[in-house]
Amino acid sequence: IEGGAQVMKEEIVHINGFSSDLDREISQHEDVVKTIAANVGETVVQFKIQNTDRSTGAMLAGDIARAHGNNGFNGKIAVQFEGSAGQSFAAFTLPGLSIRLEGEANDYVGKGMHGGEIVVVPSKDAGFVAADSSIVGNACLYGATGGDFHANGRTGERFGVRNSGAYAVAEGAGDHCCEYMTGGVVVILGSVGRNVGAGMTGGIGYFYDKDGSFDDMLNPEIVKKQRLVTPEGEAQLKAMIERHYDLTGSERADEILNNWEEEKGNFWQIYPPSESQSAIVSPVESALPLRVSA
Repeated sequence: IEGGAQVMKEEIVHINGFSSDLDREISQHEDVVKTIAANVGETVVQFKIQNTDRSTGAMLAGDIARAHGNNGFNGKIAVQFEGSAGQSFAAFTLPGLSIRLEGEANDYVGKGMHGGEIVVVPSKDAGFVAADSSIVGNACLYGATGGDFHANGRTGERFGVRNSGAYAVAEGAGDHCCEYMTGGVVVILGSVGRNVGAGMTGGIGYFYDKDGSFDDMLNPEIVKKQRLVTPEGEAQLKAMIERHYDLTGSERADEILNNWEEEKGNFWQIYPPSESQSAIVSPVESALPLRVSA
C-alpha cells in the first residue's frame, strides 16, 4: 500500500496439514509395521478411500525405503482399497508393494513409481463399460522408473509422461500418451488422443487400432510405427495383455486374446531410434531375455 502501510490479517485463513490421515493409518498398521521390520513374510490389509485422501501409499513407500532402500525389501505387502482415490495415489511404489484399487483415482497415479504393482479396476456395481470409461486421471506414471501398472479403463492425458521403466496396460488414453518417455513399455487397448509419442526417446508402445484412427494421432517427429514384425514383439505384447486380464478381468483383453491371430494385426508398435536394433523391433539375434514386466 502507498506509504508502506501494512494490512494485517485478523486470522490465518488456511494451513496445509498432512495430505491424508489414511496414509498414516496404513503405515501404523500392526501387520505392516511387522513385515517391514522383519523384511520377510507377506501381509494383506484393506481400507476404504475417498478423494480427499491424497498421495495415499507414499508414506508407506517411504517407510520401506528408509528401512531397506529402493530394492532391499524382501517381504510382500498388499494394500487393497475401495472407493475414489485423490491425487498422486500410489506414488513412489517400491518392489514388494502391491496396491489395488476397486473404484477410481484422480491425477498422478503411480507418480515416481519405482517397482511393485498398481492395479485399478471399476467397482463391482459400476454401471459402465470399463473399456469406454475413464478410471484414472491425467499424468499417471509421471517419472516412473519401474513397476507394473494395470488399469481396467481409460486414462487421462499424458499417460506415461517421462516414464523410464514401468510396464503399463490401460484400455485407452487421452492426448500426449508416452510423452517424453525414455524407457519401459506401454500397451493401450483402445483409442488415444493426439500427439502420441511426442519427445519419446526410449521404450516401446503398443496401440490397438481397430478403426484406423491411430495414424492421425501419432507425432512422427521422433518415433516410427510398424505392425508386429518380430516374434519377440508379439510375445511381449501378448504376455502383457494376458497379465492384464489375469489382474483385472478386462473384457477387452479377453476379447483380444480369444481372437489373437486376427486381433494382433490391429496393433501398432511405436519406437524411437534408440530401440530400432532391439529384438522387439527388428529381426536380429539378441542375447537379452524377453521382458514382459518391470
